[in-house]
Amino acid sequence: MRIAQLAPLAESVPPKYYGGTERIVSYLTEELVQQGHDVTLFATGDSQTNARLNPMCREGLRKANGVSNPHAPFTMMLEKAFAAADQFDVIHSHLDFLTFPLARRCGTPVLTTLHGRLDLPELKPIFAEFIDCPLISISHAQRQPLAWASWQQTIYHGLPENLYSFYPFSQSYLAFIGRITPEKRPDHAIEIAKRVGMPLKIAAKVDPVDREYFRTVIQPLLSDPLVEFVGEVTDAEKNELLGNAFALVAPFDWPEPFGLVFIEALACGTPILAYRRGSVPEIIDDGQTGFICDTVDQMVNAVSRVSTLDRKHCRQVFEKRFTLKRMVQDYLAAYETLVDQPAEMSDRALRIVNL
Repeated sequence: MRIAQLAPLAESVPPKYYGGTERIVSYLTEELVQQGHDVTLFATGDSQTNARLNPMCREGLRKANGVSNPHAPFTMMLEKAFAAADQFDVIHSHLDFLTFPLARRCGTPVLTTLHGRLDLPELKPIFAEFIDCPLISISHAQRQPLAWASWQQTIYHGLPENLYSFYPFSQSYLAFIGRITPEKRPDHAIEIAKRVGMPLKIAAKVDPVDREYFRTVIQPLLSDPLVEFVGEVTDAEKNELLGNAFALVAPFDWPEPFGLVFIEALACGTPILAYRRGSVPEIIDDGQTGFICDTVDQMVNAVSRVSTLDRKHCRQVFEKRFTLKRMVQDYLAAYETLVDQPAEMSDRALRIVNL
């Protein structure tokens, strides 16, 4: 199958540090190539891939120098990808709704995986307008604000089986991995660690928009001897940090669309403590691979019960539900279903084309 993958441009594919969407695009692309498919990746110029790379900018825009208008490389990506649409059997977009106007007018099937939250009020009119655009959700919970949209299926993220090592035994510290942002509640993670008297290692990036929050709220909390801020980490560093952790503490206070770090922890055999938000009840088996909590107090109490959980079972759940091969199999089925459908345009799209 001839497949175009359209990646975000914030980070390289794969990202050197933080970047969940770009990481998934990389895993998917490389496995598709490994299985013999003809894949073209539209991504940053510093991306590393065995697919045919069509570079849209020199490097990831999050840290790029000299890029004053990030819309320019995205516009170029849309033009190059859709101008070559007849060279592909399917175009797979990871750009949220940016491809919708062109997808509607395109003879090649376009499938969009949504990686972010969908409960923002400005999204409803966009998805209502483009209700004919086929969508993939990364959890059932993610769909809820737009339950009426053109969902094809839910495809959970997957990781290469050998990417993370299983750690049968842990050390006595908690881990927090992600972003320093109010919605991830690193302050709650610190409070939990202090209340249980257990060290906490924080591996996280600080985006420019969150620097003031980091400076005024989080940085003063880092002076506690129990708290170690290690910054962003590579895959190898994350493997060791997660694998040796007693538990992953994830007091994320927002409708988490998936939570890639959850399955990274499971791959290491590390149990998870998380708030009941978004996808959490779909990913974590309460009382088996972690504990789902509603308050800080519940999470504090749950720490003492982590030792009752079987780390080997956590790894087995990862191998059964969250591997790369399963994810790719699901996407190939979605591609084939879309390709086999008759080429039909919505009445709205037909009216636009005929104007």
